[in-house]
Amino acid sequence: MPPEQHYQFDAELWLYAAARAPWHFITIPADVASQIRFMAGKTRGFGFIRVRARIGETSWATSLFPDKATGSYFLPVKADVRRRAAIAAGDRVSVELLIG
Repeated sequence: MPPEQHYQFDAELWLYAAARAPWHFITIPADVASQIRFMAGKTRGFGFIRVRARIGETSWATSLFPDKATGSYFLPVKADVRRRAAIAAGDRVSVELLIG
């Protein structure tokens, strides 16, 4: 098993409203996504990577979703997390990810 990996970056929270229920995501910056992909090695299933995420004082367990179009990953941000972190679509936030 690879050692625990820690990543920190700033990115914008965005809304995907094409679905019946809108979802909020953060796109992992390309340089961070490249590091994550390298360290994760071969993934199972659809390429999801389990992570522990933190925005401000709010942390939660989730998975990164691969985005084949950009080669990056999406971090889903649930309504409860957005409410507790007091963030909304369009906000630029500092994110910490812990993998492993």
